[in-house]
Amino acid sequence: MKMTITAALACTTAMFGVVASAETMTIGITQNNVGVDSYQTTYERAFIAAAEANPDVNAIVLDAGGDVARQLAQMEDLIQQQVDAIIIWPTNGEAVIPAVRRAHSAGIPVVVTNSNIAEQGFDFIAAFSGPDNVTQGSRSAEIMCERFTELGIQDEARVVQISGQPGYTTAIERQQGFDERLPEVCPNVTLVETQPGNWNRERSQQVMEAFLIQYDDIDGVYAGDDNMGVGALNAARAAGREGITFVGATNFAVGYDAMAEGDYWGSIYQSPVDDAEAALQTAIDVLNGEEVPFLNYFDTPKITQDNMGDFTKPVF
Repeated sequence: MKMTITAALACTTAMFGVVASAETMTIGITQNNVGVDSYQTTYERAFIAAAEANPDVNAIVLDAGGDVARQLAQMEDLIQQQVDAIIIWPTNGEAVIPAVRRAHSAGIPVVVTNSNIAEQGFDFIAAFSGPDNVTQGSRSAEIMCERFTELGIQDEARVVQISGQPGYTTAIERQQGFDERLPEVCPNVTLVETQPGNWNRERSQQVMEAFLIQYDDIDGVYAGDDNMGVGALNAARAAGREGITFVGATNFAVGYDAMAEGDYWGSIYQSPVDDAEAALQTAIDVLNGEEVPFLNYFDTPKITQDNMGDFTKPVF
């Protein structure tokens, strides 16, 4: 079975398909923004590889480029093509609900991947496949508290937070998990301020630069992923502000390297390859009539300087 590639220049997306037979299932995916970070780029490669390796799958792979309107148009296009199933990595958890509802009404099962849609859309999806983002935020808070306790500053530490893209479910849930768990494990730690970094390293560096000017006393930084966390670390390095504990919520290669250098304390280990393969398999299982958990989570363990030797360096 050979993968064919057609460039769709009008909407700046690419379509990847397997030469179909009567037995193949056509599965379309519309992704959030492949170009925004290396996690999403690696996810796309892994998804295409998994689809290409399965002779029963005809995959149509689209990227919304972070544009809600483009993703809605891609959903309509997949519905018009009468695909067997749709996988969506939402650009916005609420804005995509009408399109997901239309797919549901057309009899096309929808699997949400990586970042869930808002709860009011749950009736229109077959399953969610991805990480438990609330748990990730909660585990990041535990990492932060454990480190503060080791340093003896658990009763006085001050933390700033750099969240992801506003309105994006993963950003909301990781912030929720951190905000709820931190006062439970370290009730005397102060969360001073939260600002969005939009999943962008340069933007997060700018946010951190502003924090450093505004606050003389910062003991910890929590970032929604290591891409943003390393941006914050770069700002602290440039300002000569040492002794800050940096914790992320998805371990990137740059975060892993910074941990090895001793400048970045910890994160949450999450594989984009596992993420992509799990989404595709979930869609296949749904189409085959198999029982699938509605919230089909895969585990994402804590990683710190203390145990990073147990984990391979991320490829993204």
